Amino acid sequence: MGHIDSKGIFRKLGRKIDHLPMRAPWNEAFYQILKELYSEKEADVIVKMPYGLSDLNRIARVTKYESSELQKILEGLCSKGLVMDLWTNDAYHYMPSPMMIGIFEFTMMRTGESVDSKALAHLFHSYLNAENGALYATNFKKDNKISVIRALPHWDALDSSEYVEVLDYEKAASIIESSEKFSVGICSCRHEKLHVGEKECDVPLEKCSSFNHAADYLIRNNLAKEVSKTEMMENLAQSIEMKLVLCADNIKRNITFICHCCKDCCNALAGISKFGYPNTVVTSTFIAKIDPATCLGCGKCAKACPINAIEMVPIDNPQTKKKKDAVLNTSICLGCGVCSLNCNNRAVTLVRRGKRVLHPENTFERIILQCLERGTLQNQIFDNPQSLTQKFMRGFVGGFLKLPPVKAALMSDMLRSSFLSAMASGVQKQGKEWVTEM
Repeated sequence: MGHIDSKGIFRKLGRKIDHLPMRAPWNEAFYQILKELYSEKEADVIVKMPYGLSDLNRIARVTKYESSELQKILEGLCSKGLVMDLWTNDAYHYMPSPMMIGIFEFTMMRTGESVDSKALAHLFHSYLNAENGALYATNFKKDNKISVIRALPHWDALDSSEYVEVLDYEKAASIIESSEKFSVGICSCRHEKLHVGEKECDVPLEKCSSFNHAADYLIRNNLAKEVSKTEMMENLAQSIEMKLVLCADNIKRNITFICHCCKDCCNALAGISKFGYPNTVVTSTFIAKIDPATCLGCGKCAKACPINAIEMVPIDNPQTKKKKDAVLNTSICLGCGVCSLNCNNRAVTLVRRGKRVLHPENTFERIILQCLERGTLQNQIFDNPQSLTQKFMRGFVGGFLKLPPVKAALMSDMLRSSFLSAMASGVQKQGKEWVTEM
């Protein structure tokens, strides 16, 4: 290989990561994170490799790295969570990790003497809080509907009339039951907050739950430990007892993770409560409903709400001992049910939302829609950064897809299904049917 421009390679790396499904705005904290995590050669490989899943032979052809050297570099990147490798279609396929879920989570899940978790925690903390939440502002604009994470309703919070309508992808226990491989790792958010002195909860660090091919990736790269289905159920039971927010992969099929989130530590919840971007976490198909006749005005639900969606409002001329009413902000309620778990009087329950919530069918559909909203879909379609022809097509198609009327039409209920079908058909014609089933 030729000489690597050490001065510019990390800026190029930043641009590459910013062009993945989760945007990553550039600032000094981002630069310091990249310098800490990647060697110059590792950065060069990431910059040159395809945007999407590719096997070793294709990456070698595109990057011009010799296969044996390239494999060692990729293995090192995978062990740090900076590249994801998935065994599918009889070969390992690799893709660069986005900032979230990816670089941040996997880095803060690492253990051992080779990683300075405290220094990295401070760098990520600076990045996540930089410029009044620029990362959230870039990715979760007002009209964006797609996030990587969604809230799961607590079963015990549901109004009894709703039980029969809960689908399996909405039940944490059903997600576990339908999975075959399991891992539990360190919660990246709690780990970060621990090192910056902001962890106030008593929730254990080892909570992050992954399934099937995601669990396989984490286990192989020593980012999490393998557990049994029974142990995973016990982990869930503990989280329910601790009244944590349960959040899952924002898809209906082949769900890869469940997060066990607390109000104090979770960066996704902070996107709503701290920075004001309600689309950071997609709501469940349920919403809290407060019965004012039963509510005692104690305020426990408001205190427990992870995003401060409940406010205790003083009552004018109260006729009883009750001095305040619990008032729900329906525009941001996650439908998680934590408020109900903390209500001794059962005055608040979860009921079915009147408005439909968009949860993509699988990871393929989520990434397509997520990239469309964030203006990076062209990189998934024309994913070879070394091809001049594809560079032209990325610019041409990207400019078209960024037009507000085009984006709105493709995301609409009328055209979204046809658009996703067309994208799937295109991928299948390239001989990558397995991608559309992920």
